[in-house]
Amino acid sequence: MSETKPYIQALFAGKNISVNSNRASIFEEFAKDENITVAVKQILENQKMLTDKWTLINRVRDIKEQPVSIPNATVGKPYEALVDFDQLHWRDVTNSDFEGLDTVGLCYDCETKVISGTPTRSGDLKVTFKYKVEGEPEDSALNEKLIPIVINPDPKSLWKNIESVKTDYYWKEDNITAFERLGDKTLVAASKRGRSHANVGSFREDDLAYKYFESTGWSVVAVADGAGSAKMSRQGSKIACNSIVDYFSNHLTEESFSDFDILLKEYVESKGEETQKKLNYFVYNTLGQAALYAHKQLDAFATKDETPIKELHSTLIFTLFKKYEYGYAILSFGVGDCPIGLINKDLSSVTLMNWLDVGEFGGGTRFITMPDIFKSEKFYTRFNFKLIDDFSFLMLMTDGIYDPKFVVEANLEKMEKWQELLNDLNGENEDGVKVEFNRGNADIASQLSDWMDFWSSGNHDDRTLAIIF
Repeated sequence: MSETKPYIQALFAGKNISVNSNRASIFEEFAKDENITVAVKQILENQKMLTDKWTLINRVRDIKEQPVSIPNATVGKPYEALVDFDQLHWRDVTNSDFEGLDTVGLCYDCETKVISGTPTRSGDLKVTFKYKVEGEPEDSALNEKLIPIVINPDPKSLWKNIESVKTDYYWKEDNITAFERLGDKTLVAASKRGRSHANVGSFREDDLAYKYFESTGWSVVAVADGAGSAKMSRQGSKIACNSIVDYFSNHLTEESFSDFDILLKEYVESKGEETQKKLNYFVYNTLGQAALYAHKQLDAFATKDETPIKELHSTLIFTLFKKYEYGYAILSFGVGDCPIGLINKDLSSVTLMNWLDVGEFGGGTRFITMPDIFKSEKFYTRFNFKLIDDFSFLMLMTDGIYDPKFVVEANLEKMEKWQELLNDLNGENEDGVKVEFNRGNADIASQLSDWMDFWSSGNHDDRTLAIIF
């Protein structure tokens, strides 16, 4: 009765039917009639059914037309993305599921609303989201909505690996490794052609060379990075490294280093400033002659080949080291942007054995091919000497390692950044590749080479790393 009378009054008003006051009692009786009451109830129920059904239809359509963005995935990379029902205002959505995710290695958890897995193929996909909304019958079919999801290809897969032309007169191996005893220390090294070169079939521009002189106990290790803008830089870096080894093969004798032995002993006993100056001069003169020899060899090659020497542009770093009864004497030289790092025995500090030709120091990278570096007033600062009880690692690297692992020059002075590098080498990386620094590890060189395949967006240059441990 409570619904019947107001409904009839509203109905009559809409039809312009008025009930006069003298007919009020008749209207009251009319509204109380059982048949009328039942009819009104049925009408109201049908109206509710129609409005509810229309509301459901609209809600289903709203969800179907609502833009939904799911974060991009990458082939081979573990993926996890929350479909945030609260943010999407889907609190009334029930019985949710996705169809088609399994075809690309993904799955959906309806309880957590999380899509996860490791994508197996790339593409711009449209997966089917199936759902119901509250109020729909349990036995009704699930609604369907297409949702796009982008699976990017593995960036590494986009790079080609085209072999360099072996018939080229100055061809050299795309990738090389080394594992040698250098006295009581061990060298492991790898020089690997960068992805940018492999992608077009060009040459490895980095190089390295080393030698242990058993008669004197000295060892030399040299690393060079040919300039990318120089057409013959691959030959330039090779000549630079080999020239250093050649020079000391002919000049590093007990006699030629006898003065150094005497000065070093005096230095240990007195720590005198005058002895320090003499030591520095010996290092400057001896290593300076080696660097000049490398420059002259490059100049001679350029003349013979009728090639401008700038086409041989290459950086050059090298170190000499020997164990004495009072520790290791380590001598170094560097031109260019390749660092030499000396880490002490307990991994608590690092000494950068050269400064880099970047930023305010050199205004840009300098090369061993440039004669002006030998005339510069800063030439003497390119040399360094250190006597240390023992060391854990002595590393020489090109910018293919330095750029992605240290980013900026200032980080080379921070032991925590070198510790990060050591942790990385120890397997703390996304590929889980580990280099086991053990002299008995026959696989160490290949492990280092594998480690050097690490991915770093924007860093695809040649990579060379020589580690003495």
